Order: sequence, then structure tokens, then C-alpha cells
Amino acid sequence: MENIVNIKNEALKNGLIWGIVNIVLFLVTWYVAPSLMSSYWYAGISLLIGLAFAIFFCIDMRKKVGGYWTFGEALWPIFVTFVLAMGLVFVFNILFGKYIDTTYPEQMKEMVMTKSEATMKSFGLGEEESAKALEKTRENLDQQFTPTFSQAVMGFGISAIMYFIGAVIFALIFKRNNPNPFPNQNGGQFEAS
Repeated sequence: MENIVNIKNEALKNGLIWGIVNIVLFLVTWYVAPSLMSSYWYAGISLLIGLAFAIFFCIDMRKKVGGYWTFGEALWPIFVTFVLAMGLVFVFNILFGKYIDTTYPEQMKEMVMTKSEATMKSFGLGEEESAKALEKTRENLDQQFTPTFSQAVMGFGISAIMYFIGAVIFALIFKRNNPNPFPNQNGGQFEAS
């Protein structure tokens, strides 16, 4: 029973660390080079950092429960770690744009719209097709950067489902069954309980 309590605490601690690192990365990028925020480089680096944290935390939690855990034992701690990190960043981004730097949502929308327009031109889309696609992009950006309460709840729910799917994949990858089906057996003799 002690391992279950410890792994819950580890999952919460790992989610907090991961979320805080993501927030610090966001803040440094926003205040040092905000134009990077809409670049593929920033997205790629964020993805690599996220994968590195996910792999490290999965391996670390598995070690802390004795080196073996089934899919079911792995799934919830991994999901808690993932969703807590995502939730911290999600809430922080909304609060940041609403109370800390109110220019953030509009600047991000402009950067993304400029990049989207350039991408559409490079694909050779016509004026009408580009206008429709840009309007849809603008609506999505409004929901992302200045969501209503219901949009924020729905966005969080959709993100949580996606992170749950990720947790399922990571639990499948990092599960490790104990090769000894009788863990209380010692040298051919059963230990007395």
C-alpha cells in the first residue's frame, strides 16, 4: 500500500515540475524572442522537451515502484503526470493573457495569422480559399487565446482526452511485468506471511 501512496505523490510532483518547466520556457521565450512563439522551431523544441520529460518520468516512476508495473498500474500515474502538467500550462496561459500581459492574445493571433497567410500563399491557394481558411483560423485562435468559460472547459476536456490517449501509449511502452510470478517465493521455498 505504501507504493501506491508514494507513486501518487510522485505523479503529482512530476506533473508540477513538468508544468513549471513549460511555464518558464514559455515566459523566457515570450519576453526574450516572442516571434519564436509561432515558429516550427519553438513547437519542435517544446515537443522534444515534452517527450524527454515524459520518458524520464515514466522510467523514474517505474523504478520507484520496484521496477515492475502492469499496464493498469502504470496508466493512472502517467496520466496524472501528463494532465497536471498540461493543466498548469493551460490555466497559466489563460491567466497570463487575461491579467499579466493583456497584449499576449492579440500579438499571438497576429503572428499566427501572418504565418498562416504566408503558408497558404506558398501552397498556391486562391484568394477565396485563403480567405475562408484564414477566417476559420481566426475563429480557432479566438477560442484558443481568449476563450469563454465554456470554451475553456471544452478545450481542457479535449486536451485531457488527448493526454489520456498519450498516457495509454506510454503505459503500453513502459509497462514491465515481473518475470517472477510468485514474488514471495525465495529459493524454491514460500516465505511465511
